[in-house]
Amino acid sequence: MTRAVNIDAAINHVIATSARLKAIISAIEPLVPSGTRVVFVNADDAAAVARVYGSKVLTGAVTRSQWAQQRVS
Repeated sequence: MTRAVNIDAAINHVIATSARLKAIISAIEPLVPSGTRVVFVNADDAAAVARVYGSKVLTGAVTRSQWAQQRVS
């Protein structure tokens, strides 16, 4: 499995879910027109979050927004 997951959920929701699972985020960005692309520090964290989101994981092509670094605490 890859470390990146595209999810049909808001960034804040993905951050909260990741924190609850203690999955460490490496990078995160919004997708156009909606959704979130999140990269974790390891594939195990990505797999755990993907299992929680289930059918909300986007498997097809997505449109990424212009990348801008942001801090996640």
